Amino acid sequence: MFHSNTERMIDYWTARAVQGRAPSRASVQPADFRQLMPQVFILGREGRGQYPVRLAGGFVGDLHGCDLRGVNGLDLWSERDRLRLQTALEEIRARPEPLVATAEALTDGAGLPMEVMFAPLVAHDGGPDRFLGLYQPTSMVARLMGRTALELSVRRLIRPGAANEEAPRVRLAAIGGRQVA
Repeated sequence: MFHSNTERMIDYWTARAVQGRAPSRASVQPADFRQLMPQVFILGREGRGQYPVRLAGGFVGDLHGCDLRGVNGLDLWSERDRLRLQTALEEIRARPEPLVATAEALTDGAGLPMEVMFAPLVAHDGGPDRFLGLYQPTSMVARLMGRTALELSVRRLIRPGAANEEAPRVRLAAIGGRQVA
């Protein structure tokens, strides 16, 4: 279960997806989620591992403490998480579906737990070339006390519509016909 804003954006994307294809960029109307615009971002895709920020809402820019336009979206994440996130972005580009990273914005003080949603969008003439995204804090932003994020750290990557390989598996064990776990 995700924050209601994350769920709202997933539902918005899903309602515009057609027959297993990502929605077109033209079908996304910012007015439909205007109250979330400070938390919204759009990444482009210039090639594998190259995801420049095309748009970043006020909250997103403030959290990082700079204008993010043109910055590679992967550079906002810890170095150890970049390849993992790149792989996940390429997977949802090939098999269009949303992706949610449960993450933490790391600062020189208290961190901020968040959900970061990514969902592919297609150009009118081809495959997915953008990602619609949302930064959704899951704790009080005031705890940062004005500090900016040094980097984001992935806790878990979740594809809400898919069976997640990282999801815990339930196991039952029996000894002599009696359930023990």
